[in-house]
Amino acid sequence: MKRIGIVTEETANLPPDIIEKYRIAVVPVKLDWPDIENLPGENTFQKMREAEKRGIKSFGKTSQPSIKDYLDKYKQQLAGFEKVICVSLGSKFSGSYNSAIQAKNFLKPDEQGRIFNMDSANNSGGQGLAVLKTEEMIEQGISAPEILEKMKSVLKNIKFFVIMKDYKWIEYSGRISHLAGIILSKMAKSGLRPLLTIKNGKLSPAGIKSNAKDFPSVLFGQLKSEIEKKKMLGGKIKAAIIHGDDPLGAERLREMIKKDLKNVEIVFLNLADNVNGVVSGPDAMVLAWIED
Repeated sequence: MKRIGIVTEETANLPPDIIEKYRIAVVPVKLDWPDIENLPGENTFQKMREAEKRGIKSFGKTSQPSIKDYLDKYKQQLAGFEKVICVSLGSKFSGSYNSAIQAKNFLKPDEQGRIFNMDSANNSGGQGLAVLKTEEMIEQGISAPEILEKMKSVLKNIKFFVIMKDYKWIEYSGRISHLAGIILSKMAKSGLRPLLTIKNGKLSPAGIKSNAKDFPSVLFGQLKSEIEKKKMLGGKIKAAIIHGDDPLGAERLREMIKKDLKNVEIVFLNLADNVNGVVSGPDAMVLAWIED
């Protein structure tokens, strides 16, 4: 039996090969949007584009995983690991972390002591990087309580940036007001787009980018600027790219980084999950990184 296993949510956007390699148990996310279920498309983003073409005005509704969802994954991991660390979506984004903690109460007393909960204070690629950093510490032989303590400082150093094509999706989710949505949409039409980041566990503005129609170039420029500003040219950096059904753009961003930033390793590139996807919309792009 391995020492420590990991549970996380689908919002971490980890690709199947990483999930399989580290035997990570993934709690599914929930999207309720009957109007697009039968529309053509290989993923939710393609269905969202089709809904727009057809003039469908509804939006998807998301809900946090249930206590049972976590309980099922805890039991799965406890069967194969001595202890389990659950790396949850940031508590300021969702009630997932709270559900993960409550689920422990439905385990036997001895099993409860084998579960350790972590609020990643992150989302998407940032959460995924937190999972991989946790796995790295597990492989180093660090105990579960020590990992949680060490991760407190690690989580503060994860950088996360997202840029979106259409702000109506994030407006509908309630994360910005209707007035803010109108202003942002007008700005986008003139080539100005806000770059959003995660600050203190919340989605916050990181600045306005001009001529920001090419998302890979915007995110590459942000990464390069921060590396130079903080003099990280010699240190190793691990990064993740997440996209809203723009595989060509995501791959181009990876190639730009690979070519010009030799100290940056893209540890995974993946499609965004449904919960994040219905907030950020099609063609949105995330770049997250951490100094290794």
